[in-house]
Parts: sequence; structure tokens; C-alpha cells
Amino acid sequence: MTDYYADSSVLVKRHVNEAGSEWFRRLVEPAAGNLIITARISLVEVFSALNRRRREANLSLVDYTQLATDFAAICADEYQLVEITAEVVHRSWLLLEQHSLRAYDAVQLASALLVHETLQAANLPPLTFLAADSRLLASAQTEGLLTASPNDQLD
Repeated sequence: MTDYYADSSVLVKRHVNEAGSEWFRRLVEPAAGNLIITARISLVEVFSALNRRRREANLSLVDYTQLATDFAAICADEYQLVEITAEVVHRSWLLLEQHSLRAYDAVQLASALLVHETLQAANLPPLTFLAADSRLLASAQTEGLLTASPNDQLD
């Protein structure tokens, strides 16, 4: 069993076929026993990604509705959600001053770092940070996180 922190660029791959989708789907299979952690803001980001596909006519309204419903249920039942607290916001602010990140990417990285520090303090294995964004992955590596990109995996 491994703890993974997945940002929204990875979570969406479970629901929409793109590079790395099969790899991520294998990680989240119950038999794999992996824990997937993400920030609650990931819900907004994934709903945004699905809506963009709907607006661009890559998803029908029926498909969008099913995928959005499935994603919300999975978040409630399977993922561990990190709340956006004052500590996450402050850490995000510091990360924005140190790295060239978008706002929500800083929130994702701050959330992952706080979870990582909690695991380390409990002498538990480190988590692996998953993202499909190379700039975010580079920042996570600079901050000392193990990283992986679904885009680098063979499906």
C-alpha cells in the first residue's frame, strides 16, 4: 500500500481517457490498496475540466452528468480530502513566492506538503505526489517530495 497525493490533472484521468488514464486506474483499484489524497479544491478543478470538455463538445450533457456524479461519489467514498485551512492558504502563499505556480497548483502542493510532513512526523512512509504538469512536479521535487507523472507511464 502506498499513499499518493493526486492533483486534479491526475484525478480527471480516471474518468476521461487520455495519456496515463489506465496507469492511474490501476493505482486506484481496490486490490492495489493505495490511499489517494487530494485537496477538496480538486472537486472544483475536475468539475471545471469536465465542463470544459462539455462546452467543447467532447462530452455530451448525459456523459458529463454521469462522470460528474461518479467523480463526486468517488471523492466522498474513496479519496481522503484535505480541507483548505488557514495553514494551507499560508503555505500556498509562501510557495507562490518561491515557485512559478498557478494559484490552485500552489494550494495542491501546500496540501501535499502538509500531509507529507504529518506522515513523516508519524514515522510513516512518504507519499508520492502525482501531477501531469511538469512545472508543478518540478516544484514538488524541489520541496522534497517523491513525484510521478501519469503522462510518463505506459498504459
